Amino acid sequence: MQIALSDAASAKAAGTGDMSLLLVDDDRPFLTRLARAMEGRGYAVRIAESVQAGIAAVEESAPAFAVIDLRLGDGNGLDVIARLKERRPDARGIVLTGYGNIATAVSAVKLGAFDFLAKPADADEIHAALAAARDSRPTPPENPMSADRVRWEHIQRVYELCSRNVSETARRLGMHRRTLQRILAKRAPR
Repeated sequence: MQIALSDAASAKAAGTGDMSLLLVDDDRPFLTRLARAMEGRGYAVRIAESVQAGIAAVEESAPAFAVIDLRLGDGNGLDVIARLKERRPDARGIVLTGYGNIATAVSAVKLGAFDFLAKPADADEIHAALAAARDSRPTPPENPMSADRVRWEHIQRVYELCSRNVSETARRLGMHRRTLQRILAKRAPR
């Protein structure tokens, strides 16, 4: 699905060079909102909802910019980043994830991602990351996750990787199974 640019946005894109942007996410409402917001900032937006569709879009026409969700229904968004960097080494790709951790961020950067943002990221944050100079340091987040939230996200990630097996997750995390069950039964901290 291609979202058409408005006349003002297309004029801006023509004047500033290649403003092609590929958005890959399996959350359709988020994808639609982000596409409209980025279109309003002058990008020529294409969207894909899976790794396979993202790779096909890159093969068809490698964009100058990409914003790709890490965990998609049919695989890992890092596969799209890797293919994008093969087809267009100067492209700027950003990985979005709700499961932010250091190992994944390092993998994303090694595969060619320009930045790694934790969800929920808004269009302003994404645009700032895409437009940032290569040697600039990112600004600290206004509202970072609390330590409790980071811990909860990590536990949820390991739980999902263990196919939602409580005993295996508890063993890998080095905690008692009942303690883990209590944590999983609670709501996510803010």
